[in-house]
Amino acid sequence: MARHIVLDTETTGLDPNTGHRLIEIACVEVVDYIPTGREFHQYVQPDRTIDPDAERVHGISLAKLQGKPRFHQPEVVDAFLAFIGDDTLVAHNAPFDRGFINAELARCQRAPLPEGRWIDTLALAKKKFPGMYNSLDSLCKRMKISLASRDKHGALIDANLLAQVYLELQGGKERALDLTSSMAVRAAATAVQAAYGARTRALACRITEEERAAHEAFVRDVLKDKAVWLRA
Repeated sequence: MARHIVLDTETTGLDPNTGHRLIEIACVEVVDYIPTGREFHQYVQPDRTIDPDAERVHGISLAKLQGKPRFHQPEVVDAFLAFIGDDTLVAHNAPFDRGFINAELARCQRAPLPEGRWIDTLALAKKKFPGMYNSLDSLCKRMKISLASRDKHGALIDANLLAQVYLELQGGKERALDLTSSMAVRAAATAVQAAYGARTRALACRITEEERAAHEAFVRDVLKDKAVWLRA
């Protein structure tokens, strides 16, 4: 079972090395390339001003952050680390998000999240669509992913959109229907068992020899070792 955490952040500015801080973080769980619906989302009090240019992008003001916890408080840092576990992290322009998260982790004396844990969807998109605009907006439009819920940048909205983009970058929606997935096989078997009991009398075979031969040729020449029913 492959578990990935797709995440996004919003910040007070562009550079954590000049004192800018994280103000929103959101994570979406994806298992075997299928979003599970599990999410982590938290606004964070930055204890500093927000650059006007940044606020115009995400629409988050200091007034909106009044009463929100600081990153070092358990409901943020401990909950975030527990949610991501040791799994792979996916972000668009990952060095940006990694830089801010690691700066916050350093402030509360926690270990950084190493570069090797991250997948950068911007790098994947540049490789797949060289010379094209590869912002999250551009990718959503290219992949026909609805942007109806997005009037401004928001970490949770963007993380959910990025989860769909990541699925497309990994081979498209057919990955969600991949019957080689152990999750899909288990779910299908469970559904069949729940819907039907044992048949008291077997049905007569209605397949013709031509149909049988065509099916065997399809399995042999097209599916090959991908045919799950041939596996022991």
